[in-house]
Amino acid sequence: MALGTKESNIHEKVIHSIKHARKPQEIPNPKFLENESKDISILPIVTHFEKEPGPFITSSIIYTKNPETGTQNSSFHRLMPIDKKHFSIRMVEGRDLHRAFMYSKKRKKDLKVAITVGVHPAISIAGAYQADWGKDELNIANSILGGKLTLSKCPFSSLYVPSGAEIVMEGRLLHNRTHKEWMVEMLRTYDFARSQPVFELETLYYRNNPIFHDVLSGYSEHRLLMGIPIEAKLNGTLKKHFPKIKQVSMTNGGCNWLHAVIQINKRHDSDGKKIIKKTFDVHRSLKMVTVVDEDIDPNNPESVEYAMATRLQAERELIILKNVRGSSLDPSSDQKKLLTAKLGIDATKSLSKQAQGFEIAKIPKLDRISLKDYFK
Repeated sequence: MALGTKESNIHEKVIHSIKHARKPQEIPNPKFLENESKDISILPIVTHFEKEPGPFITSSIIYTKNPETGTQNSSFHRLMPIDKKHFSIRMVEGRDLHRAFMYSKKRKKDLKVAITVGVHPAISIAGAYQADWGKDELNIANSILGGKLTLSKCPFSSLYVPSGAEIVMEGRLLHNRTHKEWMVEMLRTYDFARSQPVFELETLYYRNNPIFHDVLSGYSEHRLLMGIPIEAKLNGTLKKHFPKIKQVSMTNGGCNWLHAVIQINKRHDSDGKKIIKKTFDVHRSLKMVTVVDEDIDPNNPESVEYAMATRLQAERELIILKNVRGSSLDPSSDQKKLLTAKLGIDATKSLSKQAQGFEIAKIPKLDRISLKDYFK
């Protein structure tokens, strides 16, 4: 509903919006300037799990300026309050915000940022998308919204944020201060304690009667926000290289991040392995990729396991990649070097065997049969 499309067309909508990203209009006097404070403790920040070190803002999107291109970047980062003016902020090494922060840190300068809490879901989805360096995710959000997104300039940072945001904070990422924190990740496991940069508040702005958006880490909303953009990226990129691909699904069991199932219309016995290798290249956090035929539902774990049981010969159709870059979230991997082992499974029918041997038997007109017609 938020994206203005049917469920079956979500990926097409996101892919189209990425290709046709356009700059939003700017407007003055946004509603988030209706109120202001210098105290972050007025926010209803939630502690979610028993072993977390404290409460976290989990829906916060941070905006900053790319030091090389001058464009803005927006991305999700959790915030843990330290006192009434400071948060610790989790940044993944090598991502855009971290690169901008390190650029400032090397010059012994603080980095000005703006933060929003409570925005339209299209902005959240765009903010979770890992756009190329120098690309502005707000342009993608504007395209998703059909050009209706408006931005407003923040007084302190001069950064532009969605004018409809509920809560906006401005301040600096301090180049010379860190604070340890850990929380529950999207795998529903505890992250280990990390020394993270610290945000210092300049001013907190909020609308009258603002809505505070909280995301429960490791559950469906968190996984959808992370998984939808990556699933769209995989569908768009892989179908360019392999038109035979019907659908790419990031599985629920793989936390919509670590495992993918790819449905294909197989033409050559080598198709599966080629697709597996390319998929690992496109999304390096993936740990397992399974390729199935078009008569297997990639969103049904039982159907996928059926394909493995009846179409897989492990000695020929398994690919194992050792000591390769993986996800920083995976607790079983080498967390210091971010190295892991990856598994590719080609669970498609062998073209060298008789096709009828793999045909799934069907009951005629089964879809028209209802047990209610036989019981009164």
